[in-house]
Amino acid sequence: MAEILSQFRNFQFRSAIDIVVVAVVFYQFYMLIKRTRAVQLVKGVMVLVAVSLIARYFELTTVSWLLNKLLQMFFFAIPVVFQPELRKALEQLGRGRFFTRHPSTPGLDTQEQVVEELVRCTQVLSKTRIGALIVIERKTGIQDFIETGIKIDGMLSSEFLVNIFIPNTPLHDGAVIVRQDRVAAAGCFLPLSENPSIQKELGTRHRAALGLTEITDAMAIVVSEETGAISVGIDGALTRFMDEKMLRELLLRELEIKSLSSSVIPFWRW
Repeated sequence: MAEILSQFRNFQFRSAIDIVVVAVVFYQFYMLIKRTRAVQLVKGVMVLVAVSLIARYFELTTVSWLLNKLLQMFFFAIPVVFQPELRKALEQLGRGRFFTRHPSTPGLDTQEQVVEELVRCTQVLSKTRIGALIVIERKTGIQDFIETGIKIDGMLSSEFLVNIFIPNTPLHDGAVIVRQDRVAAAGCFLPLSENPSIQKELGTRHRAALGLTEITDAMAIVVSEETGAISVGIDGALTRFMDEKMLRELLLRELEIKSLSSSVIPFWRW
């Protein structure tokens, strides 16, 4: 007790400033990688550290040795794995934009409005046979794919999306990425799936939708230019020939938006 009191006596104002600055830097760095796939790697390293501490506590020698070697390898690989995020952090620091405010999560009404705008947009595109690829970001950040396109950061609306995909316009070729209730970017390049079992009649848009959903938890809505058919890619699988009702129900379910008229919550969601 006396030792703790002596440490509190030695605690000075400069120590408080030191703690606050470190906390703010770590918070800003986390918010920087939150929108990218790098945050999943951070969580994986944290799990390894926790398991390593548990193995050391229970004196599991072999497991502890193996995890320590893995952690050492990860620490050497961090500059390579996080190279895009570190470069972006240094660029924002040089421009004086490192300490910025971050957008908040939209409410329930806004999320339901986003679903309605997406459904309305896809119906128009389907009837007019205009090809489109719309990506919806979920928990896994896809900022690195947003960087490949033209940043927009505009309020999402069906009319806005339809205008983007009008043929022979500057942004019609490529994917539109939706983040929360805004159009983050257009004309984005996505990785193509190399799955050999993909049907031959599926084009580049469908392969790009599958390629992205294979490596992230994002959703991809595809409108076929030839047939007008609406497809949705989730977890590397493609659901085709969706009508308006099916698309709305799928988006509400996958985006975990509870209907305002529903008051029953399943026990596995508690």
